[in-house]
Amino acid sequence: MVDVILGLQWGDEGKGKIVDFFAPQYDIIARFQGGPNAGHTLYVDGKKIVLHQIPSGIFHQNTTNIIGNGVVLDPVTLKRECDAVAAFGIDVKKNLYIAERTNLIVPTHRALDRASELAKGDGKIGSTLKGIGPAYMDKTGRNALRVGDLADKSFITNYIKLRLKHQKLLDNFNFNEDISAWEEEFFEAIEFLRTLNIVNGEYFINNKISQGKKVLAEGAQGTMLDIDFGTFPFVTSSSTISAGVCTGLGVAPQKIRDVLGVTKAYCTRVGSGPFPTELDDSTGDELRKIGSEFGATTGRPRRCGWIDLVALKYTCMINGVTQVVMTKADVLDAFAELNVCTSYNINGVEKEEVPFQMTRVRMNPVYKAFDGWNCDTTQIKDAAKLPANMSNYIDFINKYIGAPVKYVSNGPGREQIVKL
Repeated sequence: MVDVILGLQWGDEGKGKIVDFFAPQYDIIARFQGGPNAGHTLYVDGKKIVLHQIPSGIFHQNTTNIIGNGVVLDPVTLKRECDAVAAFGIDVKKNLYIAERTNLIVPTHRALDRASELAKGDGKIGSTLKGIGPAYMDKTGRNALRVGDLADKSFITNYIKLRLKHQKLLDNFNFNEDISAWEEEFFEAIEFLRTLNIVNGEYFINNKISQGKKVLAEGAQGTMLDIDFGTFPFVTSSSTISAGVCTGLGVAPQKIRDVLGVTKAYCTRVGSGPFPTELDDSTGDELRKIGSEFGATTGRPRRCGWIDLVALKYTCMINGVTQVVMTKADVLDAFAELNVCTSYNINGVEKEEVPFQMTRVRMNPVYKAFDGWNCDTTQIKDAAKLPANMSNYIDFINKYIGAPVKYVSNGPGREQIVKL
């Protein structure tokens, strides 16, 4: 049995905390896609830590954590993360496993990412410049190095071949930065990676399932950044949806049970691309300030706006969401009035569907207004004690998106979650 937790917006929905909250109910936490562009923020013993590649169940001693084949892995970032986790007294060599088929991010992937973004100028995607897009391109181009290749004596030879291929591309970009320091770091991290538990991922996880173990698949980014169904081309390079669990871990579709979708009580986006409900005004600034909306990976200020129910219904449909977790509801405590987007006015016609290409149409959000609750909700533990206006807000969202909001997060702490 596999349950899934994934993002329903443009990422940054607070999935890390939610995975950490549910982790004790599972035997295995598995990352199925993405790379070090993920930033899953946890608070452990009151201390903040951001995980980029290690699954968010790592702080639960009896939970096995696996990085699946759908991930692109940066050994340098992984080593830094392992060191940070070890500072909390966690032995990563005990409960962290990595699938052999996981693709590696090499230094020239980072260089290609940077060179490509620079070449785009004003049309840049807003990449985190971690080398993720180029790494996935090598995967689909059948050129990639994988974790299992570390056991091959020809690893260095194959690395050099890949580097030379990349250098030709970099020459076309007139990119000539010295990356020798990156390479030195990379090979040090490779030696560390060799000491970790490298397994045949698909057999490993299916054997656990056959033994009756419970698996929680952890997604990165969000559905609106999916390579197929997101706001292309301003998307990530992997399948961020529930279907990506099957290809990212090697499990069959019938093994998937519940899909828990995570959404903020409002909406944010990092980087370029369409964002229909963006508030480029004092209200947007207030959301950013109260919500501390700055990228966990990049530190970039997030674009903020009201919740977009058209997009949320779309992402619930695509993922087959069975339960919704609403995060950062407490950020709305200070607002006298709230808005939710219920349709798009596209070229003068109201529609409740996400268009093929948002950038090609003239569109404006159509809002429904709600009274705010104007009180501190951060200490509430019981759903019956939630303010009536908050319950009205959630009930409307439930009916619109056709998937029930079952949990509300009302603060950053692990214990600040109300079950409805």
